Amino acid sequence: MARYEVNDAAVDKARAMIAARQYVLDSDWGEVQPSADDENAFLERHSWDEYAAWHLGLTVGANDETKARHAFVYGDLRRIHRSGLIACVYRASEWRHKQVEIAAHELLQELDRAAGID
Repeated sequence: MARYEVNDAAVDKARAMIAARQYVLDSDWGEVQPSADDENAFLERHSWDEYAAWHLGLTVGANDETKARHAFVYGDLRRIHRSGLIACVYRASEWRHKQVEIAAHELLQELDRAAGID
């Protein structure tokens, strides 16, 4: 099974976006999560570092400038989605990637506080 480390740059980006209120509270993650085509289009206009910042996990041992290096996308490459963070928490906990699970959970709690969700 792949191992992941937390992408601190992605956590920082997510926190900044939450503070700037660049998030979507109600969405169907299955409908809004980036497709392979969406990711390819993003990479045509942005750097690998910008792409990486949308992923809470980095695959240990994978080459940096590859999609295989990046896991646990939390937004649509424009805004954070609450449903994306929930998906990250779920997937990370399901596959026992504890540090990614904790990072996603903490971001979800931060987003909920910012949005006034009790």
